[in-house]
Amino acid sequence: MDRPVVAVILAGGTGSRLYPASRSHRPKQFLALGEGDDSLLARTAARTGFADATLVATRPAFADAVTEHAPDAEVVVEPAGKDTGPAILYATHRARAAVDGDPVVVVLPADHHVPDGDAFARTMTRGARVAADTDRLVAFGVEPTRPATGYGYIEPGAERTVATDGAAGEPDDADAAHAADATYRELAAFHEKPDADTATAYVDAGYLWNAGIFAWTPEALFREARDSPLGPLVDALDREDPDPEGGFDAVDPVSVDYAVMERAERAAVVPADFAWDDLGAWDALDRVLDADADGNAVAEPAVTLTVDAADNVVAGDGDTHVSLVGVEDLCVVAYDDRVLVVPKERAQAVRDAVDALNRRGEF
Repeated sequence: MDRPVVAVILAGGTGSRLYPASRSHRPKQFLALGEGDDSLLARTAARTGFADATLVATRPAFADAVTEHAPDAEVVVEPAGKDTGPAILYATHRARAAVDGDPVVVVLPADHHVPDGDAFARTMTRGARVAADTDRLVAFGVEPTRPATGYGYIEPGAERTVATDGAAGEPDDADAAHAADATYRELAAFHEKPDADTATAYVDAGYLWNAGIFAWTPEALFREARDSPLGPLVDALDREDPDPEGGFDAVDPVSVDYAVMERAERAAVVPADFAWDDLGAWDALDRVLDADADGNAVAEPAVTLTVDAADNVVAGDGDTHVSLVGVEDLCVVAYDDRVLVVPKERAQAVRDAVDALNRRGEF
């Protein structure tokens, strides 16, 4: 592929489900969460070696701190925090000035666990090639390991290759190896986070987890977003004198999935060829950290004593000693002067507590 690739890392959220480690002044992307000293953002930036340039999209309050965690990346400051749709559209607009030539943009959330960086890079390169050669919006789908209710799902359609895609034309012999490495699936439908029974049915049907990772050309994204809820921002950015502030003012908060991907006319899904987890809630640490003999997963630097306790997740900042006695299947988190206790199966509901804290001005 001749076109340059720009990686865009989304680092503007606060991570409400990771309260109390994640707070309004200390968002989740700057936390290490028990996997060494590097933050989630630093680990994500380290995985962008496949790209010719890296941008980090964030809100004004976090912009100065981004350079500490991703010193080689350009910081794109969103005029306002309005969910992933406006943030991604603006960062894609800015990506066109980050490299010489018309780029392909790969969008990466900053809170993922990916242990195999080489496999990740191969998949991102493959997805970028599909996006460039087919003019489609590309979503990356992860093969489920369980019927998770905390993820959205992608229903894949027919398998295709760049060689058989009408938009790409007929390849010559020199393109054969290129096309063989550019297989993808048509994207039949997106499905919202399901209940347990529906999640089981999705897994049995071969649906993929929606990883929130995407690839596209700026032209393709703007084409698909023009008649969406993001249309006013498209118009503001496409002006001879772009007006991002006015464009952000003209749109409501909306996810890129709802605003664009769910209604896109030309979309594809590239299956992810790497192990993956979303570190968006405390129960995820149970899957990515080594547990003790009783199944307790402890995120350093937490200091913990367990007595007749099993299958718990413990995290802390090291200033508080956590003792667990006779309990199981809990997440126990102690940061600063805050303590959270929640059943692992209810870890997604931490967001409800944060909503209440926000209403009280205590987040």
